[in-house]
Amino acid sequence: MTVLKRYVLRLFMSIKYITANVVDRNNGRIVTTASTVEHAIKNSLECGRTCNAKAAAIVGEVLAMRLKVEGLQDGQGRGIHADVKKEIEKKGFKSRTKVWAVINSLRNNGVTLILDDDDDDDHDDYRDRSYEGHR
Repeated sequence: MTVLKRYVLRLFMSIKYITANVVDRNNGRIVTTASTVEHAIKNSLECGRTCNAKAAAIVGEVLAMRLKVEGLQDGQGRGIHADVKKEIEKKGFKSRTKVWAVINSLRNNGVTLILDDDDDDDHDDYRDRSYEGHR
């Protein structure tokens, strides 16, 4: 059985780190990842003890470059799904700026994102959401 939302963006945030993964839900594996834990990214930031929206944007940019290398910037024609509302609810309202920084960075670097309202794979009637006005 193939999953309608095959490629999904997942974000993990703490006070010190930001990690963004794209997961292939057909086989449950991470296709590509970018994180402030990586030395190459960590050393280029001036975050100190906390990561901010600038760090989140850099994580999004690196993830976009890695998706392009893999040839998955458009999710094999299906797009990469992101449930922004769910991510903000999981991370807390204070992380909203960081979540949108990753999303906007991916879009600005040519990744095809589909912003979803729900995460139900059994229905074909999901709606795409525009991110305009959420900066």
